[in-house]
Amino acid sequence: MRILLRLLNAAILLYLLAPIFVVMATAFGASAYPLFPPEGLTLKWFHQFWSTPELRDALRISATLSATSTAFATIIGTFSALALVRYRLPGKTAISAVLLSPILFPAVVLALALLIALQRVGLTQTFTGLVAAHTLLITPFVVRLVMASLAEFDPSLEEAAQNLGAGWWRTFFRITLPLIRPGILAGAVFAFIMSFDELVVTLLLAGPELQTLPIRIFNYVQYSSDPTISAISTCLIAAWLAIGIPVYTRFLSVRHS
Repeated sequence: MRILLRLLNAAILLYLLAPIFVVMATAFGASAYPLFPPEGLTLKWFHQFWSTPELRDALRISATLSATSTAFATIIGTFSALALVRYRLPGKTAISAVLLSPILFPAVVLALALLIALQRVGLTQTFTGLVAAHTLLITPFVVRLVMASLAEFDPSLEEAAQNLGAGWWRTFFRITLPLIRPGILAGAVFAFIMSFDELVVTLLLAGPELQTLPIRIFNYVQYSSDPTISAISTCLIAAWLAIGIPVYTRFLSVRHS
C-alpha cells in the first residue's frame, strides 16, 4: 500500500508539473512556434521579450500595480485577521464571510460589479481604480494566512507584555508582529502573485495606458504563435518559485514547530 501511494503521488505530481515543464521547454526551442520536444536550442525568445518596449512597460506596470495593491492588502488583511481572532465582534461570522467573499464570486461577476462601482466615482481606466480593485481581490488571501498564524499564537505573551507596561502598539510591534511575520509574508507573496496574474478584472477596468503583462499576453496570443509567451512564462515561473517556495516553506515550518 505504501508503494502504491507513492506511485499515485508521483503520478499526481507529474500531471500537475507536466504543463509547466512543456512551457519551459518550448521557450528554448529554435522553431518559430511552440514545439515539444523543442528542435534546437536558442535564447532569442527571451531576447525578444526583453527587447520589446510594450512587454517591458507592461511588466513594469504589473509589478508596480501588484506591489502597491499588496501593500494595502497586507495592512488591511493583517488588522482584519487580528480583529476576527482576538475580539468578540457582533456579526463576526458575517464579517468574516464578507472579507472572504471576493474569492467566492466568479471573476466576471466581480469585474462587472467593480466596473459599475468605479464608474460612479470616476476611477475606471485609472491606476487608483486598479489598485482599489486588486486590493479587494487579494485581501482574503492575507486574511486567511494571518488567521492561520494567529491560531498558533499564544495570547498570554501579549498579556505578559501589557502587564509589564507595554501599550497596544508596542505589544503589537515587539511581540505579535515578529511571531506572525511568516504568515504575513506568505499572505503578501500569495497576494502579489494573484494580483500580478489577474486578467479578467484588469481587462475590464484598465485603460489603453495601463496595459498589464497578462493583458499584453492575452492580446499577443491572438495574433502571434511564436514562443515569446513561453519565454515570458518561464521567467515568471522562475521568479515565483524563487520567491514563493522559501516563504511558504518558512510559514509551514513555523506552524509545525
